Amino acid sequence: MKLSTSWLALLAFTCPVGVLADINSSTTIPAGSSLNLDTGSVVASGGDLLFNGSTLTPQGNAIALAYIGGGSALFNLSTQATLQAAVLAFSATAIPYTSLSAGTVIAVKTNGGNYAKLLITVSAPGPSGLLTVQYTTYGATAAGGTVPPVISMVQNNYSYIVPGLPNYGIAPGSLFIVKGTNLASNVTPVLQSSGSPGLPTTLNGVSISVTVNGTTTVPGLYYTSAGQLAAVLPSNTPVGTGTITVTNGGLASAPAPMVVAASALGLDVATDANYNFFSQTSSASPGQTIILWGSGVGADTANTDKVYPLTQDNLTNIPMQVWIGGLQAAISYRGRSQFPGVDQLVVTIPSGIPVGCSVSIVAVSGSVVSNSIVIPATQGGGPCSDATSPVTPTQLQSLSGKSTISFGTLLILQSTEITASTGTVTSNSATAVFDRYPTAVVLANAANANIPSIGSCVLLGGGTGVTPTGLDPGTVGLSGPGVQTMLPQLTSQPGTFYAALSSIPSGGGTYTYTATGGKDVGAFNTAVNFPVPLVWTNQASITTVNRAQGQTVTWSGGAPGTYVAIEGQSTVSAGTGFVSATFTCYAPVSAGQFTVPSWILLALPPNNSGSMSLENQTFPQLFSASGLDYASGSGGVLVDKALVYQ
Repeated sequence: MKLSTSWLALLAFTCPVGVLADINSSTTIPAGSSLNLDTGSVVASGGDLLFNGSTLTPQGNAIALAYIGGGSALFNLSTQATLQAAVLAFSATAIPYTSLSAGTVIAVKTNGGNYAKLLITVSAPGPSGLLTVQYTTYGATAAGGTVPPVISMVQNNYSYIVPGLPNYGIAPGSLFIVKGTNLASNVTPVLQSSGSPGLPTTLNGVSISVTVNGTTTVPGLYYTSAGQLAAVLPSNTPVGTGTITVTNGGLASAPAPMVVAASALGLDVATDANYNFFSQTSSASPGQTIILWGSGVGADTANTDKVYPLTQDNLTNIPMQVWIGGLQAAISYRGRSQFPGVDQLVVTIPSGIPVGCSVSIVAVSGSVVSNSIVIPATQGGGPCSDATSPVTPTQLQSLSGKSTISFGTLLILQSTEITASTGTVTSNSATAVFDRYPTAVVLANAANANIPSIGSCVLLGGGTGVTPTGLDPGTVGLSGPGVQTMLPQLTSQPGTFYAALSSIPSGGGTYTYTATGGKDVGAFNTAVNFPVPLVWTNQASITTVNRAQGQTVTWSGGAPGTYVAIEGQSTVSAGTGFVSATFTCYAPVSAGQFTVPSWILLALPPNNSGSMSLENQTFPQLFSASGLDYASGSGGVLVDKALVYQ
C-alpha cells in the first residue's frame, strides 16, 4: 500500500538545546569592574588563532560575537569579520561582570575563517568582593563552532520507550531519534526528502555511526537540530549492544550505548485501507481491515533504508502478534511502507472485541512489547461511546469551540494501602476540585486515552500536562452518614477542597455537597452516592507476579453496572536515575475477575517494589452550576498493594 506524502507528518520532532563543557582556566577580578581575560596564547584546532596574549577589551566592531545560550543576551551584532592581528574584539562597550551569567557562550570567528566558542561561568562574589570568572575555549570548526556533541538518549521515533525498560531497543530499519546537546549547528530542523538520491548520510555537517559486534553502519538522516536528530538505522546493522557516535563539524561525541533488537515496534496511528483516520464520530468496525503505522518491525536487507519508494516486502520471517481489545488480530502484512523507516502492519480487527472510543492495540515480537495506541471501534462504524469516559464525544464536540473548559469534580473515596511494612491502612476522604483548562489540552488528553475502553489495557499512560487555573466556588460544605463539615481549601492547590472522613458505611451511602457560590462558580447543592465497597478477594495470594504468565485478579461488591480499573506500576534504577512503566485495564464490575495479559506485563521492568491496584467508582452524576462547563460527582474505592514483578 502506497504511503501518501502527507504522511511525512509522522516524522514529528522536538528540539531541546544546551551546552556542556569543562573549565580549563579562571581569573579573579574586582567586583564591579569590566571583564578582561588575559589568556596567553590560545590556538584552536586546525592551527587557527582564537586570541594571543590579548584581553577582552573594547576594540570597536572588528568582529561579531554571537550569543548562544544562558542568561540574557550580551551581544546583538549582525555582521561577522575575520579576527585581525590576533586581537579578539567584540563591541564598543566592555562587558561588566554583572551582565554575565552561568552558561554564557560566545561564538567567534577565527583568523582561519572558521568558528570557535568561549563558555563563561560566573561564581558569586566572595567576602572580599572579588568575582571569579571561569572560561573554556573550544576548537574551531568550519560548521559553525560546534562544541563536541553530547548524546543523552536514543529512542524509537514513535514509541519513545526509554533505555532500561525490558521492551527497549532500536530495530534495524527503524526510524529513530537521538536526543542531546550540540548535535548540530542548525536550530530549526528541515525534513529531508527520501526521493532519489535518498536520505543523506551527512547533513549540515552532521553524521551518525553505529557499531555493533565489530560492524559499523551509517544511518541516513531525515533532519538535524541542536537538540535532536532523526535517522534510519540500516537493516544490515547487527543485533546486540554496541555504541552510537554523532559527529558535528568534525567533532565527535563520546560513544553512547546502543541496543539493537531484532524487532522493537513503535506504533503511531491507525487508518482504514484508504489512509483515513478514525475519529469518535467515524469509528473502526470489528471485521474491518486497518493499517497500523509505526517503525521497528525489523531488518529488510532487500531495501536500501534510504530511497523512496521502498519495496514492500512482507517480513513473515519476523514473529509478531497484534492484540486489539484483548483479542489477537490476523496480520496480512508486516514491513515497510514506501518511506524509509516507516512501517505498516495490515491487520483485521477481530470479531467480538469489546467496543468503545479507546480500544487498545499492542504489538508483540517474541517477548518485546510495543507501546500501546487506541482506536474508536463500534459495530458497523459510526459514532463510538464509552461508559468509562466522564465526557462523551458529543459533549467534547460541543465544548471544542471554547478557548477554555471549566470543570467541577466531586469525589468521596475510600483508599486502602497494603504493604509489608505497614500492613493494611484504610483512609476516607472527600474532595471537591474546581479548575479551568485550555480546551486544546482537554481534547489532547481525550485523544491520548489514558482511560481505555472496558475490556482493554493500555501502557505508559500519557496525556498533555498543564497546570490548571483554580476556580472560586465560595465555601464548600459536606453532609452525609456521620459527617457534617466545611471542606477547607488546600493552599497549595487553588480550587481544591479536601477533608478526611472518619468512616464510610460498609453498605455505602449518600453525601451532599453544598457551595455558597464565589466569583467563578455559582451556588449548588448536589448529592454523590458512595457504592457498596469493592473487595479485592484474591489480593492476599498475590505477592509475586510472573510477567510472562499474566495475572488474574478477582473481586466482589462494587457499584452495580460500573467498571473496575486495574492498574500496575514498576520502577527501577537506570544509570543515575529511574525508569518506570505502568498499565491500566478496565473490566465490568459484574465480571468479578480480569486477567492482565502477559503481553502487557512484559512491558514492566522486573522489580521487588512494584504495585498493583483495583479501583471502582460510580458513574459520574452530573450537576449544574454557573461558571462550569462540565460538573460531576462520584464515589469510589481504591485498593493498592505492593508486590513483586518477576
